[in-house]
Amino acid sequence: MAENKLADLSTEFAVKILTLTDGIKGHYSLANQLERSGTSIGANIREAKYAHSKADFVAKLQISLKECYETEYWIEIAQKANIISPEIAKSVLHDCGSIRRMLIASINTAKENNS
Repeated sequence: MAENKLADLSTEFAVKILTLTDGIKGHYSLANQLERSGTSIGANIREAKYAHSKADFVAKLQISLKECYETEYWIEIAQKANIISPEIAKSVLHDCGSIRRMLIASINTAKENNS
């Protein structure tokens, strides 16, 4: 159940990121990095669903977690450079943080069940 919620949230998040980056003009590199990391979160969560082993499952979720942290970095940079508003940054960071916390819980649960 939580996996579906995580997949759904990450898909919605990817759409938000694409919408956000569509409005970023003149900062191609930042927009590109934000798109890549923000959409990769959900892609790796989906890949984890069809992992070959428990270790592969955990590895895919850990990649998603790393992409969450990278996405948060790009959002913070965009806000500090006044490329996106503090309100938008706060909203997107909140969503990213929710996904991050769910990923951490899922990784910890999978590791505990593997012992």
